Amino acid sequence: MQEGHVKHSKRFALIGGAGYVAPRHYKAIADLGQDLVAVFDINDSIGVLDQYAPGAHFFTSFERFDRFLDKQRQLGTPITHLVVCSPNHLHDAHIRFGLRQDMDVICEKPIVINSKNVEGLLQMQAETGKRIHPILQLRKHPSVLQWKSELEKAQSNEIKEVELTYITPRGNWYFTSWKGILEKSGGLATNIGIHFFDMLIWVFGPVVKFSVHLRSHDRESGLLVFKNARVRYFLSIDGAVSPNHTKGKPTGTYRSLTIDNKEVVFSDGFMDLHTEVYRDILDKKGCTIEDAHAAIDLLTKMRKVEASLPLNSNEAHPLIDSKQPPHPFTL
Repeated sequence: MQEGHVKHSKRFALIGGAGYVAPRHYKAIADLGQDLVAVFDINDSIGVLDQYAPGAHFFTSFERFDRFLDKQRQLGTPITHLVVCSPNHLHDAHIRFGLRQDMDVICEKPIVINSKNVEGLLQMQAETGKRIHPILQLRKHPSVLQWKSELEKAQSNEIKEVELTYITPRGNWYFTSWKGILEKSGGLATNIGIHFFDMLIWVFGPVVKFSVHLRSHDRESGLLVFKNARVRYFLSIDGAVSPNHTKGKPTGTYRSLTIDNKEVVFSDGFMDLHTEVYRDILDKKGCTIEDAHAAIDLLTKMRKVEASLPLNSNEAHPLIDSKQPPHPFTL
């Protein structure tokens, strides 16, 4: 256990254990010598647990999971932290469940879909005395930290031109899962882009204005204007639009962030960020729901505007004119 980290193990329960992101939480809990006691998911494809916490109790019934948590309190061994990795539209309810169970809550992105839900959670957090911690892991990425530090040291009022491209290929399953349903995921920008929007707000401050230039089921693009920066962004789950796409071959995740045409290298170093986030939480230095609020509010507002192509081509991300048509989608 590293110096500066809490010495006494905490007891964790996790909701959404069979999902895509859960293994990063398993790893973070194990890396820091903590105790994963119980996991819930309606899906029983959970063999990944054997790598990190083979002794964890597993439930496919929420009622049995709930009763198990009650029993732990009665035995004097309460669960101290609830980790929420469930589908986006369930986050609000599961966070509330954790607070009512007298647990601090660690929640994956987005902490909620709509900004109107943040106020209620803040009130409940105050009433229970427990904390809600979002996973804002890009704030821990070494390249992003260096980039932010350099900008702060420069203290320049010059408007920075930033270009963000994030393409994370997904197959047809995505569109028929909860991720492809607007009411459940919050849409593409919320589901895959929220960490980047949070990172940009953390670096540049509040968004002054924004525009959405393109929005479909598999891509979204637009412009964010800050006091000292303009950010053209492009997000997609269609690997065919990736600059490193090779026809007929699978395309991996493509991340690119440039500032005044200079690349900020951050394609690597993602796998251990959850561990660093957990370390901060356990050391009582973790991000709070207040930290997550600005990005949630921005995405809520963006969701309400119609997409329209910019009149000025300088505002458009280069890939908005990609000749690759949107991925065909039928139910």
